[in-house]
Amino acid sequence: MGTVRICIDTNIYSAFKNGDQNVIELLENADELLLPTVVLGELYAGFHIGSRQKKNLNELDQFLNLPGVYIVKIDKEIADRYGILIKILKEQGTPIPSNDVWIAAAALEKGSKIATYDTHFNNIPGIVKVDL
Repeated sequence: MGTVRICIDTNIYSAFKNGDQNVIELLENADELLLPTVVLGELYAGFHIGSRQKKNLNELDQFLNLPGVYIVKIDKEIADRYGILIKILKEQGTPIPSNDVWIAAAALEKGSKIATYDTHFNNIPGIVKVDL
């Protein structure tokens, strides 16, 4: 069996922190957890706006330092995939939030499944969502 690589959306990290057992089990069974920089940005924004900034930032740092957790930086290939996905979604008439297109582009370029509760990822060709 190959490596189980999961790209996680912001709502999955939040579900993990809120004790969602399905998400906890999924993350524990993955070999690699990928967090695109866009997800980190969304998390940091929420933490800086929220009332538990220090606690949330510390917990995120601990999570990022776990074995098998990787930050996915936007590179040329991911940027190109983003552009292609925007074109496809426009042609389909199914636009989705641009941050989610970046997350999808990262998942596709890294050959990973995506864990999310957002159904609009179903509009993106090639995306394989994890059943939750």
